[in-house]
Amino acid sequence: MVQKPTALLIDFDGVLRTFDTSVNAVIEQQYGLEPGTVLSTALEWDRLLPAITGRITREQWLATVAEALQERVGGPDQAAALMKEWVVYPGHVRPDVLAFVRDVRAAGLPVCLATNATDDLGNVLATFNLTGEFDAVANSSEIGIHKPTKEYFAAACALINTPPARCLLIDDTDRMIRGARVAGLTAYRYTDGDDLTYPRRALGI
Repeated sequence: MVQKPTALLIDFDGVLRTFDTSVNAVIEQQYGLEPGTVLSTALEWDRLLPAITGRITREQWLATVAEALQERVGGPDQAAALMKEWVVYPGHVRPDVLAFVRDVRAAGLPVCLATNATDDLGNVLATFNLTGEFDAVANSSEIGIHKPTKEYFAAACALINTPPARCLLIDDTDRMIRGARVAGLTAYRYTDGDDLTYPRRALGI
């Protein structure tokens, strides 16, 4: 029998925060790159994994991206300039998703931000005035284990003192949803424009 969730784990990028891809596309085109090149390079798993498990810093990770692109943009100085411009745009927080988080907490249910992130996540949350919006933050680079491993979810649930069987994850990626279910959580895939009716009903708010 499936237990009713009494706590929420929610992803950051793709759920609470979103990006207008056209902003950085303009920058990339100025350096002779196809739109999305920097992000796809940054997200290459062998490059990303050390950053989201705390083995290297955000700055070191971005430096590896610049190094990978330098021959395509005219050398290391151009690559460094590209990355300096590319990181300026922070995206934006979806107000409806933030309102949902606040409603969950107002109902007395704990909320954990559950995200694969680098060591600067705290600064990012502060930039958006989100520091006090969660009961806990499960940052993979601090935990040292990345989502969607079973160990990551166990650690995230422990941060809000709730067993996995009573936690609901909201994420925008199928791989994360599948991993959460294997770890014993209830999981719901978020898509852009979702009104979150199902999670509200599942949590009884």
